[in-house]
Amino acid sequence: MVNADEIAILCYERFNELPRRGKPEPGREWTSLAAVVKITRCARSDRVEKEVVSLGTGTKCIGRNAMSPKGDVLNDSHAEVIARRGCLRYLTQELHRAVSGRGSSVFCQAVDQGKWRLQPGISFLFFTSHTPCGDASIIPMNGKQLDPCPPVTSLKNDQGTVGVLKRKAELPILWQNSKLSSVEENSPKQTKLEDIEEYSLPSSSSTRHDEPSQSPSAKTHVHDVFRTGAKSVPGGQADPLQPGLGYHSTGLLRVKPGRGESTLSLSCSDKMARWGVLGFQGALLSHYLQEALYFSAVVVGKCPFSHEAMQRALITRCSHMSDLPAGFSVSQPLFLHSKLEFPFSRAQTELQHKAGQGCITACGAAVSWCKVPEQPLDVTASGFKQGVTKKALGTAKARSALCKLELFHSFLVLVSSTDASSLPDSLRFSPRGVFSTTQSELMPTTRSDDATSSQSSPVMTYLLASESRPGSSNQCRVSGDCPTTPYESTTVTFQPVDDTASDHKMAPCTHWSLLTTHNDNASSIQTAAAYRGGKKLLNLVEV
Repeated sequence: MVNADEIAILCYERFNELPRRGKPEPGREWTSLAAVVKITRCARSDRVEKEVVSLGTGTKCIGRNAMSPKGDVLNDSHAEVIARRGCLRYLTQELHRAVSGRGSSVFCQAVDQGKWRLQPGISFLFFTSHTPCGDASIIPMNGKQLDPCPPVTSLKNDQGTVGVLKRKAELPILWQNSKLSSVEENSPKQTKLEDIEEYSLPSSSSTRHDEPSQSPSAKTHVHDVFRTGAKSVPGGQADPLQPGLGYHSTGLLRVKPGRGESTLSLSCSDKMARWGVLGFQGALLSHYLQEALYFSAVVVGKCPFSHEAMQRALITRCSHMSDLPAGFSVSQPLFLHSKLEFPFSRAQTELQHKAGQGCITACGAAVSWCKVPEQPLDVTASGFKQGVTKKALGTAKARSALCKLELFHSFLVLVSSTDASSLPDSLRFSPRGVFSTTQSELMPTTRSDDATSSQSSPVMTYLLASESRPGSSNQCRVSGDCPTTPYESTTVTFQPVDDTASDHKMAPCTHWSLLTTHNDNASSIQTAAAYRGGKKLLNLVEV
């Protein structure tokens, strides 16, 4: 059985061990934290090992106009999304170890060709310091809670004064106090948030203020709900915005709020509900996995919490789905609530705030840490690496390791590191045919529905720009079935137009992996990247 407080301590301590860069300013800035924890149950004993493999903080989201079609900007920097994306880096690394024969602590071979599955006894759980934004945050309040966002119960020390957790040396002393929970519960002046779990909203998905409703509990009357800043998706059902219980409709898809322009990022409740059906491994890693990966439990830190709201937001909304492909299901994780609050939560920041510190605000940076050997720490702001100059925007220096483009590059490295005979079937075929990896066969095999077609492979001319030699370029013809849609990858052969191509070591009849990263139909300009041995060496622009 997983202990919620133990998981919270593990995640808070991991955060405290990280460098100062990107963390909130104590007493002035607040943020949220989320993490993915690997659980290992030993087969021959009752011992259970817990390890944080990915951790993220953040509360920001870029507007729709700041999004990039190239996938080189991090759109959503909420802690839950950051933690999950960091976990994708960790899983990709573990799969890379598995396919290269170095052994993985997570995966073992499955029955199907090129597929992998979790090792026996391995599972993952998700921790978040606050209920996910969106539907899971629409929680009923009891009669004592008139403020839609009341301060959360703070921790107290042995002298009875408010104690703020902010130094590593203090954390084990306070969190390992077995009487901590009883001290909090015996405070006569503060509301026990555990009581929130005893109340629920009326069963209707939209509750109007003037509709009669029965009190869900005889103990106290429900006056209002904790509100979410996430707005219902345009074109869908809107919130009634009536006073009290009628303010929100429950069960709706929502987008995260933004300053000024709206965002296109779904709420964390909606994304976590999607992970509960499609898995948190993503579409790319699904090529390598026998089954989707689901979180066995979701642990929430000290904050307003409702088990019913979590059940509704993450499970019930998807329970009607059926006839899912093999390996997919509607998962039903265990929901647990910790009594330990994140030291940099909004409530704790308000308690720490001192005169002269300025207004309390959300931290503008997002911190990602994951258990990978290269660049485990990634700090971003406004979708780019923190501290980059305007001149660097649009270059690799500005990209977060969590953006779609970088995650895709990591996946290509994984594919190129996999022996051709060990590739899963879904990666052995191209939309146009089966591509041979032998140097003597330069022609793609035609598909069965186009067996009569045997025309020669197209030849396109690209302008090559070497990343290792900025400013240098030359022309090179590409033969093979060249990609025409964004993010399409294939194997091609480069033939230099002139002798200058030899400066880039582009020998004739040498196979490279060509990946299209952008395709502008209006100007007929196509950019691509050339890979060899899993490493990106060249950028290309069609001429």
